[in-house]
Amino acid sequence: MPGGDACELCEAARLTTWHYEDDVCWVADCEVCGVPMVVWRMHGAEPPAEDHTHMLEQLTRVADAVLGAGRWSIDPVMRQIPDHFHAHARDPDWWFRRWSRR
Repeated sequence: MPGGDACELCEAARLTTWHYEDDVCWVADCEVCGVPMVVWRMHGAEPPAEDHTHMLEQLTRVADAVLGAGRWSIDPVMRQIPDHFHAHARDPDWWFRRWSRR
């Protein structure tokens, strides 16, 4: 890691349910918000177009199965870890579930 900082997404700790993984990415429930998220296996914020397309396809497949087709949208904003590509599948109830778990 640049500067010796540890990246939580590079660590890929299995703290939640994992739905999919391959050489490009993995899809698991986000530890913070509990919705499916896809994570690029390479550290960086801008994956090549082919990888980006592949990752969103995997997220779509998992989110449709977990949240229901047409009941979610992709949130591409990398808020807490802006230097490692990841995207969340957010359904309308994710915020309520996040705060009700505490």
